[in-house]
Amino acid sequence: MAETHLIAPSVTLRGRAPNVLDKRIPREQHEVVEMRTDVHLLNIHSLGARGDQRRERRRAKTRLEILRAASSVFRARGYASSGMREIALAADLSTGNLYRYFRSKDEILFFCQDGTLDRLGAALQVARKTRGPIGARLRDLAAAHVLCLIGEVEGSAAHIEEGELPRAMRAAIMKKRDAYERGVRALIAGGMRRGDLRRGDATIITRAFLGALNWTAHWFRPEGPQSAAEIAPVVADYAVSGLTGAGSRIKGNHT
Repeated sequence: MAETHLIAPSVTLRGRAPNVLDKRIPREQHEVVEMRTDVHLLNIHSLGARGDQRRERRRAKTRLEILRAASSVFRARGYASSGMREIALAADLSTGNLYRYFRSKDEILFFCQDGTLDRLGAALQVARKTRGPIGARLRDLAAAHVLCLIGEVEGSAAHIEEGELPRAMRAAIMKKRDAYERGVRALIAGGMRRGDLRRGDATIITRAFLGALNWTAHWFRPEGPQSAAEIAPVVADYAVSGLTGAGSRIKGNHT
């Protein structure tokens, strides 16, 4: 009859299932076998988890490259005239391989805009929690806003209106966008009540403020003479000066 070997080479169970306790073998040897088996299984799971992490990193890197390619195609051809074939060519992928990552150009645009809004929400939370003059906090938020639109890969398609998206995707984007606008309006309204900002209609002023920031995505060109990092603070200073008073200098950190 064939011998059944466990991990411990010194322990042999003849004709028995490995999980059956053989009373002819000291209990200590059974415990060693069980412990070694557990460690072996843990190592297998650990290797599998590391493999999954590597695959996920590679997938994320490819998605990022696709977003870069899609951005350049959208800018060069316009969203309506761009197709998955052109995006795949720019990303150096086959069209079939591109569909493994995104099902449509609408999904690519949604991913761009959704990621941008997540980062804008994070910047808003920082502005809410940071102590200091409201003007400086709004300036930092405005600079972060501009960088999200023109300095990040996902935000590079922000010049495209969400109206290009299907209804369900558009509704999700508008929900996040409206929540962000409400948060910025609350900051501005609070500054008005304290007398730190010009008084006025907080809704109108907030939309004018955000409109000035958002328009940057329409005219900015990555190949232009100034980088996103150089443009963002200039646009932020301009936008915040309308809240604090013409020609006034915002107090606080300008880094």
